[in-house]
Amino acid sequence: MLDEYKKCIEACYLCATACDNCAASCLDEENLEMMRECIKLDMQCANICRLAAQFMTLNSGSAQDLCRLCADVCQKCGDECGKHEHDHCQDCSSACHHCAEQCRKMAA
Repeated sequence: MLDEYKKCIEACYLCATACDNCAASCLDEENLEMMRECIKLDMQCANICRLAAQFMTLNSGSAQDLCRLCADVCQKCGDECGKHEHDHCQDCSSACHHCAEQCRKMAA
């Protein structure tokens, strides 16, 4: 694994885990309708984070483009999760925003 990718790869995997936890926890919330967009974005974000990490690990020529897209998805997910007061949503929001920042640096 290339050192230049290390922080971003770690941020991507931490974000994916936070998103998986958030989606699963949201499913247990009483007002499921209110959590629908959060769950949907959590699933998308977790998937693109894992894919971006894999592309960086493979030193793919497409890693920068994928990280750019990943940053956008993470930003949207983090913004949505941040609207909810649940701890799992707040934790996810922080992980998403951190990952977005790392991916933007990677893509620059």
